[in-house]
This record gives sequence, structure tokens and C-alpha cells, in this order.
Amino acid sequence: MQEKKDQPRYFQRYLSLAPVLAVLSVSVAFTTWVLFNAVFPDLLFHPMP
Repeated sequence: MQEKKDQPRYFQRYLSLAPVLAVLSVSVAFTTWVLFNAVFPDLLFHPMP
């Protein structure tokens, strides 16, 4: 278990990791959308009845 004095340093490490995780998640979501749109071009905006 971590000490109380280590808490701010641990929080700073988490904050520096948060933008990296945000960029990675947006990149993965966009790549998934592009690949899905390349395979099924009309399925996203014109679903089959």
C-alpha cells in the first residue's frame, strides 16, 4: 500500500497517462470506423430494411 506522501506523485503520473489513453482510444475508434466503412460502405448511414 502506498504512503500518503506518495499520493500527489501517483496522481501526477496518472494525469500524464490520461492524454495518452485518450489519444489511443480515439485512434482505435476512428480506425475501427474507417475499416468498417471500407468493408460495408452504406451500412452505417443507410441500414438495410
